[in-house]
Amino acid sequence: MSETPALRLALASPAGGVADATATPQTPPASGEAAEVGAPPGPRTAPPVKLAISGLRLSFAGEGKVTPVLDGIDLTVSAGELVCLVGASGCGKTTLLNVVGGFLRADSGDVLIDGRAVRGPDPRRIFVFQERGVFPWLTVTGNIGFGLQALPAAEREARVRHFVRLVGLEGFEGAYPHELSGGMKQRVEVARALAVDPDMLFLDEPFGALDSITRLTLRRELLRIWQAAERKTILFVTHDIEEAVQLADRIVVLSQRPARVRRIVEIDIPHPRDLSSRRYLELRDGIFAEIGLAHSI
Repeated sequence: MSETPALRLALASPAGGVADATATPQTPPASGEAAEVGAPPGPRTAPPVKLAISGLRLSFAGEGKVTPVLDGIDLTVSAGELVCLVGASGCGKTTLLNVVGGFLRADSGDVLIDGRAVRGPDPRRIFVFQERGVFPWLTVTGNIGFGLQALPAAEREARVRHFVRLVGLEGFEGAYPHELSGGMKQRVEVARALAVDPDMLFLDEPFGALDSITRLTLRRELLRIWQAAERKTILFVTHDIEEAVQLADRIVVLSQRPARVRRIVEIDIPHPRDLSSRRYLELRDGIFAEIGLAHSI
């Protein structure tokens, strides 16, 4: 297949292969460091651990029975990583995201962010949902500035203008959600999340309700915005294997419920990613096989 501009996304990504749950990507030397000509590269400093999950278990009780959902999840995410959670529908991906976000309490195990236990929701950690995430009674400007009320007016307005430009919505500042396309509404939600300078982002199928062309466009936009926003740590739930391979630094493959970590795959394709390359197809098809699906109909 010949390469076309639509088959390329734009952002640099760390290299790797199949990894265990505690593996962390390496980062290049700090800018400005001198390297001796002809000398072998020195050791790279691993980024700090942002999220550490260990021994996480959770069951739901109802209708006279107990349903195990999470069964001994262990996972480490480094600062600045974009990690996708994939698995069959109903396996516990969103449940895990809600535990990490503090909306559900696990039966046992630990969730640490920056070394501190998660005890509940934190306004520094923002969710972006699949749909209905924008306020219909507010304009684009009002939605993006919703979490900035504590700032002085001039600073709030400047910050809103910055994120309107960042997500490409100039000219639509006064529009209401019903006047926007689905893709534009998702851009508003991403801008609102980033405007408060979050510590982490939790994305739960944010593009799942959109058509395939819009999804591909927004994946590219998310990568661009993520880079411009100093690479916030992102935990991204998706059912779409293609989406995960296009976006992620690493992909966590969960088993059927009760969920366990079956495999962690480091995506060793640099951005922009050629979606017709042999390596891309190998990674994609390997994940399909891991969750028991052949990539054919």
